[in-house]
Amino acid sequence: MQTTMTFRHMEQSDALKAYAEEKLERVVKYIDGPINAQVYFSVEKKIRHIVEIVISAKGVSTKASEATNDMYAAIDAVIDKIERQLKRYKEKIKAHKPNGDEHSRQLSKKVFEAESIEASAEPVVIKTTTETAKPMSVDEAVMQMDLLHKDFIVFIDADSGEINVLYRRKDGNFGLIEPHRA
Repeated sequence: MQTTMTFRHMEQSDALKAYAEEKLERVVKYIDGPINAQVYFSVEKKIRHIVEIVISAKGVSTKASEATNDMYAAIDAVIDKIERQLKRYKEKIKAHKPNGDEHSRQLSKKVFEAESIEASAEPVVIKTTTETAKPMSVDEAVMQMDLLHKDFIVFIDADSGEINVLYRRKDGNFGLIEPHRA
């Protein structure tokens, strides 16, 4: 596991680093492949200790944060939260057939400047992001959205092989956009 530790508004502590690395070993059993973990420690108003952990691995990524009045308690709480998320993910994934990444596609997302759209001129791209659309079922896509706290996800439907978009509606339910060829 490759771990990156970042300290904000506080001094670096080898004891906190060692404690966090020891606790992160609990989640290794739930994830396959190379694991990249980023741990952020921060202190607000000298009493609020916040720990945020972002874990990325082959096929799964998750993040969680916790704030308490003790840094060690915050580490324990956030590790428990991530462990619950990964357990739930692993249980749901068992019901689905494993999908290889050989069917993944690279997608490009563009963000346009609002003023350029309102004017009848050509829109200006202000940001472009490339992401990999992985084959998965709708249930897996919902799970990934929950794990990553996203409002939408673009994925390849494991059954049809088509690119789909799953999004969170304002009423809390989900919407699915499936392509239809004329």
